[in-house]
Amino acid sequence: MPEQVESEAPAGGHGTKAVIAALLANLGIAVAKLIGFVLTGASSMLAEAFHSVADSGNQAMLLVGGRLARRGPDPEHQFGHGSARYFAAFLVAVVLFTLGSLFSLYQGFQKLRHPHELEAPSVALAILVVALVLEGLSLRTAVRAANPLRGDQSWWSFIRTTKKPELAVVLLEDTAAEFGLSFAFVGVGLAALTGDPLFDALGTLAIGALLAVVAVVLGIEMYSLLVGEAASPEEQAAIRRTLASIPGIDRLVRLRTMHLGPDELLVVGSIETDRELSASEVARAIDDAQARLREAVPTARIIYLEPDLPTTPRSPAPTRPARDDPSERSES
Repeated sequence: MPEQVESEAPAGGHGTKAVIAALLANLGIAVAKLIGFVLTGASSMLAEAFHSVADSGNQAMLLVGGRLARRGPDPEHQFGHGSARYFAAFLVAVVLFTLGSLFSLYQGFQKLRHPHELEAPSVALAILVVALVLEGLSLRTAVRAANPLRGDQSWWSFIRTTKKPELAVVLLEDTAAEFGLSFAFVGVGLAALTGDPLFDALGTLAIGALLAVVAVVLGIEMYSLLVGEAASPEEQAAIRRTLASIPGIDRLVRLRTMHLGPDELLVVGSIETDRELSASEVARAIDDAQARLREAVPTARIIYLEPDLPTTPRSPAPTRPARDDPSERSES
């Protein structure tokens, strides 16, 4: 049986600070919104309360997923558990759609069928203003965590391409929360001014529709990561440049990459080496290439480089797996 070795995931970049900030903000906001619903009877307040409850559960799932992802390889998961972070983020999309969107839509339709005037709307508006401020602070934390990784990308492009699921989730959730609170504020405000509860119902329906859109976008992105996305074009270019600079390697014949987790990249390549090199010299060139690749692309943690053998006979060189790949270590 392969030796079981626990590998440490690279530190930093997980967005943990942003997740914790969002969790604390949403727990407080959920309680305040529930109190506001009890005092006012505003369905948009109840929809927003369930939105915050769903967000709180989502952030807890992200933290658990991050912890599970730090477990090392084992006989059943020989490439580790890095994709647990993607699975946790996919569950977030499911919860956001079911507990957040569907419940809000249900409440909105119920309010349309059985309208009733709001009580103490000023209390609801005050709570919504406080919630807007707290969600804004949480969003600011997520933006600050994402900015060093975003570079010159637009925010939409960053969410579509980032391999850090926690940041994508918090950015989308907090942005949706700000819009949702705005819908609730407008709905409650117009209902209070006109005395017509229809506006409260419409605000609730708008919140439900917004959460459905966010859940679908998030689900699509996390599905792509779970299936296995390749390295970014910039990382692939860096891999090609590095291999081209290694003495003894003539060219890269094929390259395949896949993210096993946000910070773990699998690199599989077929290379053409100098035909005059002996098997031991080819092996040294591959060792050198692996070391140089890790310097150029730190997330490239598991690397397999295979010589593309010429048609004329030559002493074959075996595939050289990455030395720190626990699944390839000698049996104990």
